[in-house]
Amino acid sequence: MKCPFCGSIEDKVIDSRASKDGDVIRRRRECLKCEQRFTSYERVEDPLPMVVKKDGRRELYDNRKILTGLKKSCEKRPIPIETLEAVASSISQKAMSLGAKEIQSSWIGEEIMSSLKDIDMVAYVRFASVYRQFKDINDLIDEVKTLFNAKKGK
Repeated sequence: MKCPFCGSIEDKVIDSRASKDGDVIRRRRECLKCEQRFTSYERVEDPLPMVVKKDGRRELYDNRKILTGLKKSCEKRPIPIETLEAVASSISQKAMSLGAKEIQSSWIGEEIMSSLKDIDMVAYVRFASVYRQFKDINDLIDEVKTLFNAKKGK
């Protein structure tokens, strides 16, 4: 590990601690040259797949984009941020467990909609209206009717 103070690569670890959830290790280090102490963090590199967009473009999987979409859909709704973070994390875990090098953006959208349907119907309709690109009010009414009928069937 390169010392941020003098640039030397000679150091020793003086303390290591795992984070609460166990996915990060915090290490306190001391440079053997300048004797300054600094902190480093170690985490497993996630083997997340590339996302294939509707237009064929490919981009790196980004959990923050999922969380941003969830936050927009749930704006002014009584849903704790912890719930949204758990949904985003769950979708990331599912994406990794697929073992695929690429996944379709539509898979991510469907996973988000499935999760929102169980959390909050208003947030679900908000997300669906953007994701499914409703052309007019009739598309929205059809979606709400489908939700209503599904809820009556339970």
